[in-house]
Amino acid sequence: MTSSIDPRRRFVVGTLLGAGALAPWSTLSLATTVNASGNRFALVILRGGMDGLSAVPAPGDPSFEAARGALGRYAAPPLALTDTFAFHPQLVETHAAYRRGELAVVHAVGLPYRERSHFDAQQVLESGGTRPYDLATGWLGRALVDGRAKGLALNTAVPLVLRGPAAVDTWAPSVLPEPSADLVARLERLYANDAALATALQRAKALHLDGAIMPSDADGDAAGMTAMTGSAPPVRPNSFAALARRAGAFLAQPDGPQAAVLELGGWDTHANQANPNGAFVAALRQLDAGLAALRDGLVAADVWQRTVIVVATEFGREVAVNGTLGTDHGTGGAAFVLGGAVRGGRVIADWPGLAKADRFEGRDLRTTTDLRALLKGVLADHLQIARKRLDGEVFPDSAAVRPLALLT
Repeated sequence: MTSSIDPRRRFVVGTLLGAGALAPWSTLSLATTVNASGNRFALVILRGGMDGLSAVPAPGDPSFEAARGALGRYAAPPLALTDTFAFHPQLVETHAAYRRGELAVVHAVGLPYRERSHFDAQQVLESGGTRPYDLATGWLGRALVDGRAKGLALNTAVPLVLRGPAAVDTWAPSVLPEPSADLVARLERLYANDAALATALQRAKALHLDGAIMPSDADGDAAGMTAMTGSAPPVRPNSFAALARRAGAFLAQPDGPQAAVLELGGWDTHANQANPNGAFVAALRQLDAGLAALRDGLVAADVWQRTVIVVATEFGREVAVNGTLGTDHGTGGAAFVLGGAVRGGRVIADWPGLAKADRFEGRDLRTTTDLRALLKGVLADHLQIARKRLDGEVFPDSAAVRPLALLT
């Protein structure tokens, strides 16, 4: 099986599993394989370069206020984490997870790539290499390979991070109405002598009927969640929170995916970053609601204790505010690791300081922790991937990058 899907098979899957169209800034991918422990993993990619110093400010750094200027002042007090660090006041649910010991922040973290191109940095983030386009497959796609590995991307294309030797199918949401039983029966007869189409049809039916796919967002995402969890927190149709709930529903299935990848855009904040009605604050709200929704679904399904979620972005932003009250592309930033299996309630940072002399090229938060160390720690301890594979196959030529200890 290849990483692409026959156009006829895509039509079958899209027709059978019609759901509300996703928002244009978000996609979801799932790798459908389960390891012996039944552990689950989710990766949330924040596209656009999240400003880690706004999401996780360092008011305890003596240079913070002077370095950040207008971006160091908030409409409400930041949510304290340690003597040095805090969360942006919009990250209320994320802060609650930190206080429960379910979330750790890794700060001054970044890629080996030190340039400032979104395209190149995202390619390195997803490929697991050190330079853009050295690798044509993704680190998660390479990590998940075993005899039973399958991938399912809820999109028209498989994201780079999931590409690799494992078989990967794609599923794209549809606004078509639910197929009738008669139509499904006719399709079964039509495809009876075509092994590829018959297999695609049966997979589509299984995904639809086992409850993993909830009613169309256009028909009310909250109604589907009420049936699964007994409660229906308000979520906007096609919001990141609704997408995260769907990811949780897939991950919660006993024979469901082992890994999920979600994306959230809106982080390229060159102007008006502190505006309470601006893009950055809106993205923080969406992220906070989405992580809470994902957690709630996994807790209700008793899967949370076996789950780890990593939230990462392709690069941080410059420390100083620019001329349009935003931030320009930088390097070092912040990442989150959360889940029932995480030893949270801590900020992990070899803090370089924010004085101009301490910045990378006099501009950026200096990267002191390699993002691959975070990812290697999760993959080794949570998904039980051998260190030799991590060093040579998943993240090639990375033996010098030691995994971080992040789990309980």
